[in-house]
Amino acid sequence: MKWIGHTKAWALRGTAVALALGLAPMSVNAEEPGDPSAGLVYASSHCAGCHAVRGTDNMSPNPAATPFVSVAETSGMTGRALAVWLETSHPTMPNLVVAPKDRDDVIAYIMSLQTPSAH
Repeated sequence: MKWIGHTKAWALRGTAVALALGLAPMSVNAEEPGDPSAGLVYASSHCAGCHAVRGTDNMSPNPAATPFVSVAETSGMTGRALAVWLETSHPTMPNLVVAPKDRDDVIAYIMSLQTPSAH
């Protein structure tokens, strides 16, 4: 009898876990939680003065500013690496404060520029 009760307890726990997982919000791309479309809009209005922000642009308005597609194609580039880089001051970049949602959106946009075969 004790074993049956134990089995029922495990079944109830399993059901609770399954329900919790089913109700939890899931991201299609867990590494890049932002919205690439919103990231392009933000980058076009805040970054394009210096950076080439579109994937088809290889030359930045400011030659010292790396095109976003080059950033995306950097070997080993990840959303986390971009987040760390954006939170670190750089002598060639203005000290910008970007809201977390905007930062996530820009990161998602930059990561969307990666070619699947290159990574």
